[in-house]
Amino acid sequence: MSPSAVRRAQHPGSLDPVTLEVIRNALPAISDEMSVDLQRTSYNMMIYEVRDYCTALLDTDGKLISQNIGGVSHFVADLGVIVRDAVERYGRDGFATGDVLLHNHQAVAGQHLNNVVVYTPMFHAGELLAFAMVRAHWVDVGGLSTGFGAGWRAYDPWSEGLQLDQLKLYEAGVLDEKLLRVIRDNIRFPDNAMGDMRSQLAACRLGERRFRELIDRYGRDIVLEAIQAFYSETEARCRAAVAEIPDGVYRAESYIDWRDGGYDIKVEVTVAGSDMTIDLSGCSPQREGGANSRTYAGAYIAYKAITTPLEPLNEGAFSALEVIIPEGNMMMARYPAYMSSWSMPLPTVVDTILLALADAIPHRVPAAHSGSLGAALSFSGHDPGRDRNFVVMSIESGGWGGRRDADGQDASMSVCQGDVRNAPIENMELKGPVLVEERALRPDSGGAGRFRGGLGVQTRLRSLVHGRLNVASGAGGRVSCPPWGLAGGKPGEIAATLVRAPGDDDFHAPAEPKPAWPADTRVLYMTAGGGGWGNPRDRDPERVLRDVSEGYVSAESARDDYGVVLSPDGKTLDIDATAALRERLRKTEARQ
Repeated sequence: MSPSAVRRAQHPGSLDPVTLEVIRNALPAISDEMSVDLQRTSYNMMIYEVRDYCTALLDTDGKLISQNIGGVSHFVADLGVIVRDAVERYGRDGFATGDVLLHNHQAVAGQHLNNVVVYTPMFHAGELLAFAMVRAHWVDVGGLSTGFGAGWRAYDPWSEGLQLDQLKLYEAGVLDEKLLRVIRDNIRFPDNAMGDMRSQLAACRLGERRFRELIDRYGRDIVLEAIQAFYSETEARCRAAVAEIPDGVYRAESYIDWRDGGYDIKVEVTVAGSDMTIDLSGCSPQREGGANSRTYAGAYIAYKAITTPLEPLNEGAFSALEVIIPEGNMMMARYPAYMSSWSMPLPTVVDTILLALADAIPHRVPAAHSGSLGAALSFSGHDPGRDRNFVVMSIESGGWGGRRDADGQDASMSVCQGDVRNAPIENMELKGPVLVEERALRPDSGGAGRFRGGLGVQTRLRSLVHGRLNVASGAGGRVSCPPWGLAGGKPGEIAATLVRAPGDDDFHAPAEPKPAWPADTRVLYMTAGGGGWGNPRDRDPERVLRDVSEGYVSAESARDDYGVVLSPDGKTLDIDATAALRERLRKTEARQ
């Protein structure tokens, strides 16, 4: 008998500190290993390159045990509701070893249909103890879903694609061939999707094995006791962080542009001791054809960011948080409100919650970031040269807001996206008939400030064949409410997507969205920058000079925004002229 087994026999149910720490690290390691397995075996660029997925373990009450490090943040909030819905539907005795379930239905999941969950029940000695789950972005689920989803083109869930509602693809280990054929026959890239589904399943099976091995080693009671301890410890650390915020009611609002008039984002954050309530009741109501979702993700991400941002995630991270979102709100839409653009408001919701707390904890709140999940670059069609269908995808990132002691990060994904990244140019050109003519930082896109906002990206793509290009939805983000600055910082530049079809004189915003574009069409995706923090006149002139020499900031912006005068060749500072200009600008600002 091993030493650990002897200890368990002598002290049943005891949980010593060493064992606790081993299990504390083992559970996230299981999710991380699932992630590696998924990434290395998937067929889809959105998984193996962009990493638009999460892998997780959940208990039978739908509480999050662990998630992979870097997993997509806004996927987490809607995993537990899937487990609870399945348990209510099938009952705790309605699962068997070998079951595999599929789910993406918006009545429960509240996301666009491309985000498909594959999950399996985990048993030990015949007892259902947990679920292994993988949510990943499929490139197509039928309907208008190719690429990043139907977006503005959809008008209801059925136009978006296939709705998979707690369907058992495998039941007690037996494959449902008919269901598999139905799925294959209704999507445009069946080999791709079926490959990703098998990859998700393999990751779940790996999670099952590792979880059982953990229980075999330490015992059922020890592992379950440890999980409950992790929940409690994480909640206590979150409460301690909230207790440092002065009690009060804090409010902020912002705005999201949309083709049918836009949406108000209004938040109210109440802090009372170690309790926090985030109320999104003031957000716009759901609308037909709008950017609807059904998720607590925005509130959860903001709360996690201000409490324990660097710690592994489990259910305890949200136990002390109350989120209020009434039914019928744009963030808690009732089915069958279509949700293809579900994620569009989330970065702004997070930014606005942080803005509400900016006066209470100014040392911890940055200026607004790009306010978008990024420019959704998608090109699909048929490649006659290779006689095969193709889909090329990437997400082009934006800038983050400056903060009290540092510039914002350039070219970073949104606060909602975990370890998501853009696709390498070489792989994009290998997978489809496309040339990426430019991918560069976007000069002057970061808001001016003592600490400037991070820069967005400009990516120029040229199609080599006729195909479906994601042009109309563009880079997304806020337009009439650009990424705001704080403490006197200026806003970042807004996003834009421009197109130049054969015969056009120059790039322009497309007048009308088109389902397909001819060969030799060029698209320019320009993402937003982050807002600046602090008065730009207080920025170290040497840093401004470096920004100009690196091409981050133009000489004109250096003069007009920062009050910095450079030599005619732009290589050195004119210190006396800079001091004089800044003094004049400060006097002008004081009079205003």
